[in-house]
Amino acid sequence: MTLWLTLAVNSIAFGGLLFLLSAGFSLIFGLMRIPNLMHGSFFMLGAYFGVTLMLPAVGANFWIAALASGLAMALIGGAIERFLLRRLAGKELAQVLLTLGLSFIVSDLCLMIWTGDPWQPASPAELRGVVRAGGMIFPLYRLAVVAIAIVVAAALWVMVDWTRLGAMIRAGVDDAPMARVVGIRVSRLFTLVFALGAALAAFAGVVGAPILSVYPGLDSDMLPLALIVVILGGTGSLLGALVGSFVIGFLYNFGQAQFPDLAYVILFLPMLLVLVLRPQGLFGKGAS
Repeated sequence: MTLWLTLAVNSIAFGGLLFLLSAGFSLIFGLMRIPNLMHGSFFMLGAYFGVTLMLPAVGANFWIAALASGLAMALIGGAIERFLLRRLAGKELAQVLLTLGLSFIVSDLCLMIWTGDPWQPASPAELRGVVRAGGMIFPLYRLAVVAIAIVVAAALWVMVDWTRLGAMIRAGVDDAPMARVVGIRVSRLFTLVFALGAALAAFAGVVGAPILSVYPGLDSDMLPLALIVVILGGTGSLLGALVGSFVIGFLYNFGQAQFPDLAYVILFLPMLLVLVLRPQGLFGKGAS
């Protein structure tokens, strides 16, 4: 019983991290119609940048480092969309290859700058305790990660469903050509959403660093999980990203703990079933 509860808490915390990574990726995929294959690089690069700010030589607070890392990746992501991806508008294969190439460049740069040793910063001092409930002990930081994911999900929901900016984003996701006809600057939405997705990925990288550590290859470990989340939930759907993230979080942790030889079968089989039975995802909209 103790093992199952521990796995459940870890799965929920990991699902929260996946949502922070996947929410922006889902909107980028839904709005721009291309998979951004350097999204995992934003996660890894943001994590490296954040842990560097937390070094004694710099001495930044954990949360300030996370926010600064998010802002830095937002600027980088916005510049990549504005000056590189926009020049390849309508050329999906070229955009995919560009983002894949950039991910390799980022991976090598991280290896050159931060070496191959793993970095694992300590969690914030105020969240290093445990919570006792029903005779069980739960790490406070992992519960805080879940709370952060819920707060971010609520903020994104309010932005997308209840603001003018969100209405324009939804219009761009549903029908970009028609949105342009009614005067919406879809190109600016591309830049904004791309920057927001990069910022969320970097923030998730810093928040996840005390749990996952930061190491070469972290980007290639996280990107497939984000892709599975988007396929399960549906492109452009925040609800789909939220539900898909926690589903994958449970499948990933329970699969590795209970059936290690079949862990990837358990992880990818639901994706295959969704692709066959409901290609638009659980909460995505079918082609009209």
